[in-house]
Amino acid sequence: MNTQILKQYCQQFVSLNADELALIDSYFVTVSIQRHAFLLQEGHICDFIAFVNEGLIRHFHTKDGEERTCDFSFQNRFLTDFTSFTNRVPSIYSLQALQETTLLIIKKENLLRLYQECPKYETFGRLMAEGVAQRATEIAMSLSSQKPEERYKALLQNHPDLFQKVQQKYIANFLGISPESLSRIRRRVALQEKS
Repeated sequence: MNTQILKQYCQQFVSLNADELALIDSYFVTVSIQRHAFLLQEGHICDFIAFVNEGLIRHFHTKDGEERTCDFSFQNRFLTDFTSFTNRVPSIYSLQALQETTLLIIKKENLLRLYQECPKYETFGRLMAEGVAQRATEIAMSLSSQKPEERYKALLQNHPDLFQKVQQKYIANFLGISPESLSRIRRRVALQEKS
């Protein structure tokens, strides 16, 4: 199990000695999923927190029979459905790999054991949860206050490689527009950059 990236990530937030870092190897499990496979499906209870070691996960829910992309989780990101995880209720969205993805997963019961064994991980857990909540707020603010072209430019600036990794229909869906509208915006922005 390659936990080095996760250990380095944790060290950015909490100072952990070698023994404390080694607990990651005891409590996290490596899971590999193929492209288009589900890590979590809508209606199931989410009993884990995952760290994306490699790959890309799409978050989406279904409304009126249509999939609505809510977010993407890239390498070095944690993901879960906090409402489902905390309250043990069915998840309202699905998590799907858009390419072959390797994750480090900790089940809820093991997370609670880790917190007991090393309280520093509770601090890290709180900081991680705050980061996930901040990301959700940023997405909500973007959708409510930015025009599609502004959202596209921000996505291009923050994740330029996304356009090579993700089908255009998912990106358009995430931006709240049709694939045709996304094509027009991409052409317009490319022309602006040339001039």
